Amino acid sequence: MTYQELLEAAVRVREKYNQLNARDHGGAWDGDKLMAGFVGDVGDLSKIIMAKNGHRAMDNIDTKLSHELSDCLWSILVLANYYDIDLEEQFVKSMSELEARVDNALNA
Repeated sequence: MTYQELLEAAVRVREKYNQLNARDHGGAWDGDKLMAGFVGDVGDLSKIIMAKNGHRAMDNIDTKLSHELSDCLWSILVLANYYDIDLEEQFVKSMSELEARVDNALNA
């Protein structure tokens, strides 16, 4: 999948959640609620990483890790879309800046 296809899939799922939340909870999630959901996903990811490194007991760690990483990616894509951020463009820019910074540090 291309970045655009990933974004479109994430937005489609978000639109379905909007319908579900409107029906069951009176409205779609705003940016604050989307962020709170992401923080919850990051917390779950942290527990899975701890289990992956032997610090917690957990079954099906790799399956859960794959799932939670994709949940976090979904949240990031949805948040970027919600706040009208061109994440693909910004990611390329940020990686270029970081690479240059690390290269300068390595060559200092």
